Amino acid sequence: MRVLETERLILRSYEYSDVPELVRLIGTEEVAATTLRIPYPYTEADAREFVASTQGPEDSRFAIVIREGHRLCGGIGLRLNREHDRAELGYWIGVPYWGHGYATEAARTMLEHGFRTLGLHRIFAHHFKNNAASGEVLKKIGMQHEGCLRGHVKKWGQLIDVEVYGLLKEKWAAADHSTTH
Repeated sequence: MRVLETERLILRSYEYSDVPELVRLIGTEEVAATTLRIPYPYTEADAREFVASTQGPEDSRFAIVIREGHRLCGGIGLRLNREHDRAELGYWIGVPYWGHGYATEAARTMLEHGFRTLGLHRIFAHHFKNNAASGEVLKKIGMQHEGCLRGHVKKWGQLIDVEVYGLLKEKWAAADHSTTH
């Protein structure tokens, strides 16, 4: 089992025992509305298929678990592109856990994992323009805003602008990582 740890969180491999919580947390319209790849409604079959897809040895998707109480609160991962030494950072947090800094804490850990352990050169992320909270997470972890892709994706029949952020390994390595999460 792959495990990364922070002060308040454990990032671990997904397990089939996570399926009921995945359905409960991802299954809300609020979470699905902020992501491109999460369907709504989200079913048990979707959750089982997702967990199965994360079981490969090279997979870099993790369940975000709060240390205290061992409660699943979200998910985070890197979609790797080894040919170009880069990855796309993606994450979601269940509505009951919004506003507690869990996404920021987990995302900082994923940057370290991507640059130090996986040897990536670049990590990028994007968020829907109407999801400003996600943009704040990306700024807090040191990513640079690189632009807006207007009408870039279609979600629920509506074209949506996407804000793009990125970070190069040398810029990340030059930053002070001693600050608290």
